Amino acid sequence: MSSALSVLPGALTAAAPDIPAISLDYGRLSPIIAVGALAMIGLVIEIVVPRRARFLTQAVVAVAGSLVALGLTVWVYLDLPAVDESRWPALGGTEAEGSISVDGPGVLTWAMLLLFAALSFLLFAERSFDRGVSAFVGRAADAPGSAGEVEALRERLEHTEVFPLASFALAGMMLFSVSNDLITMFVALEVLSLPLYVLCGVARRRRLLSQEAAMKYFLLGAFSSAFFLYGAALAYGYAGSLNLGEIDTAVSARSDETHLLLAAIGLLLVGLLFKVGAVPFHNWTPDVYQGAPTPVTAFMAAATKAAAFIAMLRVLFVAFGGASWDWRPVLWVVAVATMLVGAVVSISQTDVKRMLAYSSIAHAGFITVGLSGAYLGTQDGDTITSVSSVLFYLLVYGIGTIGAFAIVTVVRDSAGETPHLSKWAGLGKESPFLAGSFALFMLSFAGIPLTAGFIGKWAVFSAAWAGGAWVLVVLGVLFSALAAYFYVRVIVLMFFTEPVGDGPTVALAGVPTTVVIALAAIATIALGLVPGPILDLAQHAGVFVR
Repeated sequence: MSSALSVLPGALTAAAPDIPAISLDYGRLSPIIAVGALAMIGLVIEIVVPRRARFLTQAVVAVAGSLVALGLTVWVYLDLPAVDESRWPALGGTEAEGSISVDGPGVLTWAMLLLFAALSFLLFAERSFDRGVSAFVGRAADAPGSAGEVEALRERLEHTEVFPLASFALAGMMLFSVSNDLITMFVALEVLSLPLYVLCGVARRRRLLSQEAAMKYFLLGAFSSAFFLYGAALAYGYAGSLNLGEIDTAVSARSDETHLLLAAIGLLLVGLLFKVGAVPFHNWTPDVYQGAPTPVTAFMAAATKAAAFIAMLRVLFVAFGGASWDWRPVLWVVAVATMLVGAVVSISQTDVKRMLAYSSIAHAGFITVGLSGAYLGTQDGDTITSVSSVLFYLLVYGIGTIGAFAIVTVVRDSAGETPHLSKWAGLGKESPFLAGSFALFMLSFAGIPLTAGFIGKWAVFSAAWAGGAWVLVVLGVLFSALAAYFYVRVIVLMFFTEPVGDGPTVALAGVPTTVVIALAAIATIALGLVPGPILDLAQHAGVFVR
């Protein structure tokens, strides 16, 4: 027995296979690494920095870190090599053993997400309201109305963990948009979702509504993640791989297991359409947008939608491009239903945050129109494609949305924000800057010429028309006209309606919120008047790399 045991370790060592180390290009992955490091630094700050200096330290580090990561993203994009991807122009390549695709659309999405994050972190850092504390609760563990909550208010406590939580969510969004296999995409989906569930429930005001929003988002998000994972399992059963490129090879070969393929596509779409807030998976959107702290709502509305749409484009175009005539009709129905529900239900809303939530649903429908065209353009790369049009639309929508929610934080009374529309009557007289900026964002959402929103809708409609989805374009124009009604209604309310009682109360915004509103307004005008450079940049990004 002893002699047999003595040779066993050696035998096992000799039989062990030689597993090579994973090759990673840390330079190309540096933006994601930087954001992950930013989140970890935020956790260290929670431990070592005294409470009085912690909030300011977290805010400065978060904004500076996102800008550093943005600089790294620009460097990565400029260094991407040109490749031929199935005869279409493309930039970049795959990294991390093929699980991450660092390509043109993915890196531009990184830049977009980091821009949204920097603006959102500025809103997180606002402390001019609520007697000099932030919009986040002092101690989330205290029950609303309890003695502990009163003590936290008296001690002026505030949760500074919101900055590293948002940084973790940002890292998940960045990974989600460049994932080249379904298991990496699922991990990224969970990394971006879990911090957002927490952030939705830490509002300082209307805490019960905030906690209800967090619970709804968590439960429905868990269901959608399960659908996505089940779809990934079926895709593996069909293709024998979770890699998007290898799935595409199996789809192009077209075995007899078509029902398995269609089930995989359908279940994956359930998880992705939930994240973009498309009908019929939109019910969480108005409740979560209304209940979450407004800076968190702005961050979710802009960044989550951008990451989810790019991930959906990547899955459909790369993995299931060979089955486009199986999933395109489904997306046509989803696009029409989403535009219809978003435009019609918005008209009956009396709460600004809920109105913006249904507006985001309508915009998800418009973006889906461009996606449904599945147009890759010409081989010389001179025409608007589905990918480039969606990238541009997400940028202009995200900037306008963050600016609009920033204004929502400023219109207040003694109980906090006053999102009821009746409280906004006469805002044009009380604060011409805020009312004018909000009107600009509304006009951009409506797609009025000389605004960024007009160029965005023109881009997605052009791509859809070129892809043969002209019926969707006609319906999109009609729904845009319908949606313009409730945008114009808000403008009329602010400038041409007499206020009730003393009229709206506008708090004196601090530097962070003022900077966000001003930058968003300038960008909305600039991208409407001179959209060429950004459109060319999105067009130059090319197609997705397998």
